Amino acid sequence: MEDPMKVAILDDYQNVALQLADWSGVRNHAEITTFNDHVADPSAVVERLRPFDVVCVMRERTPLTREVLQQLPNLRLIASTGPRNASIDTRAATDLGIVVTATGYDATPTIEFAWSLILASMRGIDRETASLKAGGWQTGLGANLRGKTLGVLGLGNIGKEVARIGLAFGMRVIAWSQNLTEEKASAAGAILVDKQTLFREADVVTVHLVLSGRTKGLVGTPEFALMKPTARFVNTSRGPIVDEAALIQVLHARKIAGAAVDVFDTEPLPADHPFRKLKSILATPHIGYVTEDLYRIFYGDAAANITKWLEVNATSS
Repeated sequence: MEDPMKVAILDDYQNVALQLADWSGVRNHAEITTFNDHVADPSAVVERLRPFDVVCVMRERTPLTREVLQQLPNLRLIASTGPRNASIDTRAATDLGIVVTATGYDATPTIEFAWSLILASMRGIDRETASLKAGGWQTGLGANLRGKTLGVLGLGNIGKEVARIGLAFGMRVIAWSQNLTEEKASAAGAILVDKQTLFREADVVTVHLVLSGRTKGLVGTPEFALMKPTARFVNTSRGPIVDEAALIQVLHARKIAGAAVDVFDTEPLPADHPFRKLKSILATPHIGYVTEDLYRIFYGDAAANITKWLEVNATSS
């Protein structure tokens, strides 16, 4: 009797993958191993994944580069969550005969979370909560949203909804991205401006762009230099869109009022990273998409994709 296939579920930080989906179809053909920790070093990734035929990856937590994939001769299926995963070298996977599948997605959690960060930053909720838990009371002044200007970088599926909510708060909404037209901006209730005007006029700048060669490092020292000293910067998109060192510098110098970020160049964030200590930044551990509702879509679809593949390949192997 042949040994069953082996399936790995990576980076299940909350240890919930097996609870939020029906994996019975997978178990009929394979053994499942879940990993709740994260390994980043390519050699450690290879060592961990070498025994597995199938790997289920959560978004972009573990990079599967050509170098890594070439050292995994048993790997035949990568079941990724979300519609796209920039950390998988799909061309290398195709060259090596590895199938890559995707899942459904819902932008609602990220849209809502972007506003959680904006509101928390404007009202200093993290600061005031820390004060209260330490035995203190009020420590500072918050700021209204009504009448302020919201600058949205990118008016795609997420950005246009963030803009719409800004209008509901009574904000003036301006927007910019490389391909944005006046018609698309107007449809979202925003005014199309150039990049410099957005950073100069916005009281809150929020990033909603896809990471690509064109957007990497798009926001840096020149853009931060244009911002008002009372303005705030928010990023729930991808860390490398922003020059992290430039943001740290502007916050150290107190050139802007603050920042709220959920994404970073290196994830998980290193223990000694300045963002862990800077008082003017509200930093969260990339939880913009982390809701039970979306995880049920991700893991449910991934389990179905793996089951479908196993039903064909477990019998023909």
